Amino acid sequence: MAAAFLFPGQGAQVVGMAADVCAKLPAAKALFDEATGVLGYDLLAVCTTGPAEKLNATDVSQPALYVAGLAALELLKNEQPAVVDTVTATAGLSLGEYTALTFAGALPFADGLKVVQARGRAMQAAAEATPSGMASVIGPTVAEVEELCAAARAASGSIIQVANLLCPGNTVISGTKVGLDTAEKIAEEKGFRLMRLTVAGAFHTDIMKPADEELAKALAEAKLSDPKVPVWSNVDAKPHTSAAELRDLLVRQVLSPVKMEESLRGLLASGVGQFYELGPGKVLAGLLKRIDRKIPCTNVTV
Repeated sequence: MAAAFLFPGQGAQVVGMAADVCAKLPAAKALFDEATGVLGYDLLAVCTTGPAEKLNATDVSQPALYVAGLAALELLKNEQPAVVDTVTATAGLSLGEYTALTFAGALPFADGLKVVQARGRAMQAAAEATPSGMASVIGPTVAEVEELCAAARAASGSIIQVANLLCPGNTVISGTKVGLDTAEKIAEEKGFRLMRLTVAGAFHTDIMKPADEELAKALAEAKLSDPKVPVWSNVDAKPHTSAAELRDLLVRQVLSPVKMEESLRGLLASGVGQFYELGPGKVLAGLLKRIDRKIPCTNVTV
């Protein structure tokens, strides 16, 4: 049966992650040891002991999730080595797309870590420049969420827009603090459930400029090659096997909505019958369940 690997994005991090896998699996510990040399600080210590405020910072959580996802991959290889041979495609949620690229052989570990570090720093700087954030709107259709954003923009004069299309009834919006506050009031009036996310800023909107330009510079220095299996892009929800295409899409991804539901439906339509979510949390397994409850998704958590 054809399988696909999925890698989580920012928000999945939790203090204590990677402690067990690194204690029992030398290959996982080696990834974090190498990361310390690249990043200049002890990433494993932050993952295992925190504090949460440090781990949740964009410039730390992105490298942490990247390495943790690959540590989960090492765990799966150790326990079920034959599974890797069944994988016909891979995808990740926002930051998770970089983990997917490294699994697919398109991005060497150290190069990927340097790019992710640069991405995290640039996005953190953009977030600090403009008070902003993200929130999940639970229940309404995408069209209803679009109407909510339009009303909030008109009332606040601020940026507020759809940022993540995750699954039926779960759409994430991004915007300025004023825009989100306004959207929250309108959501209450409409009876919508709105949940603020623990992220630093309005990711996947123009508020992230000029993080896209900084990312482009980092990607220009990275050794990006054609992946061994198709990588589904957040930007267009399509599979890609060209390094040149992927490089462009990764830059666009910083400012563009994440089309995760469409990607998961595309993977299902392509014949994938088994999914594996590698890394902390079970967010992607939950999204898949909302799309098709019958499709199995095995969580390899760290």
